[in-house]
Order: sequence, then C-alpha cells, then structure tokens
Amino acid sequence: MAFIFSTNLGRGLFGKGRRSVSGHRTVVRMAATGPMGFIGLGIMGYPMAQNLINGGGELVVWNRSTEKSADLADKNPGKVTVVESPKEVIERCDITFSMLSTPQAVEAIYFGSGDKSALEGVSKGKRIVDCSTLTQEASQASADAVAERGGLFLEAPVSGSKVPAETGNLIFLCGGDKSTFDIIENELSLMGKKSFFLGPCGSGTRMKLVVNMIMGSMMAALSEGIALAEATDLDGQTLLDVLDLGAMANPLFKMKGGNMLTDKRNYAPHFPLEHAQKDMRFACSLADQAEVQMPVASAANQLFISARSQGFSREDLSAVIEALRTKQ
Repeated sequence: MAFIFSTNLGRGLFGKGRRSVSGHRTVVRMAATGPMGFIGLGIMGYPMAQNLINGGGELVVWNRSTEKSADLADKNPGKVTVVESPKEVIERCDITFSMLSTPQAVEAIYFGSGDKSALEGVSKGKRIVDCSTLTQEASQASADAVAERGGLFLEAPVSGSKVPAETGNLIFLCGGDKSTFDIIENELSLMGKKSFFLGPCGSGTRMKLVVNMIMGSMMAALSEGIALAEATDLDGQTLLDVLDLGAMANPLFKMKGGNMLTDKRNYAPHFPLEHAQKDMRFACSLADQAEVQMPVASAANQLFISARSQGFSREDLSAVIEALRTKQ
C-alpha cells in the first residue's frame, strides 16, 4: 500500500502523516491497492469513514441502518460499496475497521448474526481494527475469536467525540497486534491527530476507560458549579469566563459549558450521555478489579445514572446537569 503525502510545498511518498509546524493538518492521501472495510456508521463511524475516503480510500461498508450506508455512497460516487452483511465486508477487505456504539452491538455483529456475522468472514491474514469502547474482557474475547480463525486484531478505541471525528482530530488508544498498528498508521492519521500503541489487547481499552472516567467526573463537577452559581444569583457565563482565565481552563469546559446554562440548555448529542455513563460504569468496575478506590468517579457515575433515569440518555453528556435541576 502506497501513500502520497501532500503539502503546499509539493508531493512525495512518505510513511507517516503529520502536522505542519504551524499546527495545521497536512493532507495525507492514500493510493490503496484494495478497499478497506468499515462496519458501523453512527455519530462517530460515519465521519471517520468519510475521512478515509477523503484521503483517497475506497470502502466496503455495512451498517445496521441502511440509510447511513446509502447516504455515504451517494455522497462519494464510486468510492463506497454497500454490502448486506458484516461477513461480506471482511471477506472483501484485508483490513476492516469497526465503530459500534455498545458492547451489545459488538456482541450481535461479531458473534450473533449467524452465518452473516463478522467473525464468519475472518480468515488467515484478515486484520480487524475495533474502535468501539468495551470492557477489557469483551475486547479480549473478540481478539481471541479473530485469532482462532487466523486473523489479527487491534483494539483502537478513540478519545474524542463528534467534532474531532469530523475534523480528523481523534486520539487512538491501541492495544493488540503491533503489526496491524504499524500497517494502518497512515489510515489512523487520516482520522486522528495522534495514535498510541499501549501494549497487549486490553491496554487500549483500559486507557480509554480511565480517560472517560476523568471526563465524566469533570462534567459532573462543572454541572455542580453551574447549578450552584445560578442558584445563588451568580451569572453562569461569568463563572465560565472566570474558569477560562485561570488554571482550570480547558477545552471541555469551553466547548460544553455555554450550552449547559439555564437560558441555553442545548444538548445536541456529540457524545450521548448513555455512552458516557456506560464508560463510567466500566471504569468503576475496572477500579474494583484493581482494588482502587474512586469516590469522586463513583459519585459522578450516580449523577449520570440519575440523568438517564430522567430521560436524558440520548442527549449529549453535558445534559448530566439536568439531574441537579430536576426536583427529586
């Protein structure tokens, strides 16, 4: 597989995508010898697949909702082949990415679709790159099942939500087969700004859960701060301005805070709250296994659970603040 690395200074063949000194993304283009597979075209998967196409790739895709697959094909004439099963994707491609929303979806598509399941398409040398966020046990089960059929498995969960997926600024946290990581480094650079290989299968998943545990705890703390400020006749936007000027300034608060204020309450889903709570739950379970106490994360998880019970599961994770506004 050859790759053309393009900048405003000209073109040449390079082995790795990168950013310019100014911080702007240079363009990595692929001249692939064959199509890649992509399974799962949801909030994250669709823009990830689009970025692979933008880099010159051709894709074979499957999604539970056929409308998403058809839309991607319509927007990219001649670049997308839509097939009828996960099995067919993997049979047609040497490398297949999957981006599925829940462990239940992974279980159904990898193991539970009978003779059309993803695993039925795996044969010697096929490479599976799973970008879903699972438990380490579930990720290892997928890796073992792929290996039993002669394939190679790389877990590659991402840090980032809808906008980073659209702009190619995800962070990939990888574990498993190192040769697969090395081979797809350019593809990862089309979809993300940085990729880490962290070791055996399970290490990427553990890092993702730790990262999302911290994010969920931060969102819970910001929710409490905004709720307390507004309840004591302080201006919520002024609170956000103060935070942004000090040591607690961070992109998460800047991106989410304004939409959490009482007069905005805009929770269009970039990272659905139900998925954030799932990751918090998995992180708490991981902490139990490691015998690590996490009182802050455990309390934050309870706030997310409360928001889910009040009907905010499909809203953005920033809707966790509504658990504090609703009278119990």
